[in-house]
Amino acid sequence: MADDPFQLFDTWYAEARVSEINDSNAMALATADADGRPSSRMVLLKGHGPDGFVFYTNRGSRKAGELAANAHVALLFHWKSQRRQIRIEGSVARATDAESDAYFASRGRDSQLGAWASDQSRPLDDRATFEARFAEMQAKFDGQDVPRPPFWGGYRVTPAVIEFWQDRAHRLHERRVFTRTADGWTEGLLYP
Repeated sequence: MADDPFQLFDTWYAEARVSEINDSNAMALATADADGRPSSRMVLLKGHGPDGFVFYTNRGSRKAGELAANAHVALLFHWKSQRRQIRIEGSVARATDAESDAYFASRGRDSQLGAWASDQSRPLDDRATFEARFAEMQAKFDGQDVPRPPFWGGYRVTPAVIEFWQDRAHRLHERRVFTRTADGWTEGLLYP
């Protein structure tokens, strides 16, 4: 097995991309508000490497408010078909505008319009209101490129700890835990 947590992540992720039927890039994002009350939700991994793990969202959402109040987060990938999971703990910061612009430009047009129409985490009177907003955005940007909304962008989680968990028979699971130090990464191999 790899001694570099990012190389090991790349290997496991590539295998999951083949075996997982839906959303192999889905990860649970756990946040906490300023009072330490936790919440979690699924988001999609849209970039990763030694500098961290990137996802995108509406910056007016509940999750964005929690990220602003408390930069300590956790991620969890669970690939049932592989009988594996990866836990990541670290801190979060906004991705650059250039990164957010580039990713937004790669999205499908309807997804771009949906970002403009969505007032994420805020209640609406009914679904028709949301659909009307979407239709307004279709008309507004008809015949032109859709720019990234100023309230939408990326976040990068910089890991401090990465744990690789492999299911084994008789609940004799295996865990490899990598912890970031000033000199790089140290590894510990744990069992159940």
